[in-house]
Amino acid sequence: MHAPVAPPALAAGPLARSTVLERSALRQAVLLTVAYADLFDYPLTRPEVHRYLIGATASLSALEGVLDDDPELRSRLARTGEFVHLRGREALAHTRRRRAAASAQLWPVARRYAGLIARLPLVRFVAVTGALAMDNAGPDDDIDLFILTQPARVWLCRLLVLAVVRVAALRGRRVCPNFLLSADRLTLAERNLFTAHELAQMVPLARTKWGDAFRDANRWAEEMLPNAFAPVPGDRARAPGPALAALASRVLAWRIFDGLERWEMERKIRRLRARGAREGGSFAFSREECRGHFSAHEARVLAAFGARWVELVRADRR
Repeated sequence: MHAPVAPPALAAGPLARSTVLERSALRQAVLLTVAYADLFDYPLTRPEVHRYLIGATASLSALEGVLDDDPELRSRLARTGEFVHLRGREALAHTRRRRAAASAQLWPVARRYAGLIARLPLVRFVAVTGALAMDNAGPDDDIDLFILTQPARVWLCRLLVLAVVRVAALRGRRVCPNFLLSADRLTLAERNLFTAHELAQMVPLARTKWGDAFRDANRWAEEMLPNAFAPVPGDRARAPGPALAALASRVLAWRIFDGLERWEMERKIRRLRARGAREGGSFAFSREECRGHFSAHEARVLAAFGARWVELVRADRR
């Protein structure tokens, strides 16, 4: 009886990679990639399988060759239109098209409110994350945002952001700034496949030097998704932010506001940690970070992927 094999790329670390993969290694990477996307009811196009290939590098032509010619993959995977998915999951093609249509309706709303947030004092970078970033959102899904803030002002920045969130809520829109990070603390503590995907999938409101620095500080994610981090095209946004917001940011950086930042931080952390104790999930609250994913979605996805990997290994050994 074989011992269970730990799934690759659930945590960052050295991975065996080669530009030219043996067919068996490429087959395994393709199966893992499609199986991971299946956890989100999300079939992939061939270029997307290539982009999000887990733990392996390969050319698109090599990947297409193994998809077309490998009998093991043909027994495990199927195609519906342009989408690749696990056998028996043909209905996902309709699900993806339906969610893509819903996402198209959400994107103008997301850009509007993310744009308002980007113009606030203390905000340095805004990106859309979560399901909407992959055009996989339902009509009632949250608009998840990642925000880089001015150093030492995470909690005052959050206070300003919540004003926009409340305006959106009054209009029936759910904007969720669930991750704020100080611009002097760019490297993420959570290093796993879920976080690597979030990094690869996030859609910046605009390319800025802060977004580029954040990407460079988290190059560990390339070990897990080595095809997913191609150079970002286009120039950085050069247009200055609103002059009043820039002035307010400079004023709020004065030491006289340190006490207000500390008071807001301590007040909110008490409440958020109490919520975390009740609801669980993945969260971290500190001077440099406000990350509140209370649904435990990340843990469930990683656990489900680990179980799926064991199933795939057992099937290979039969």
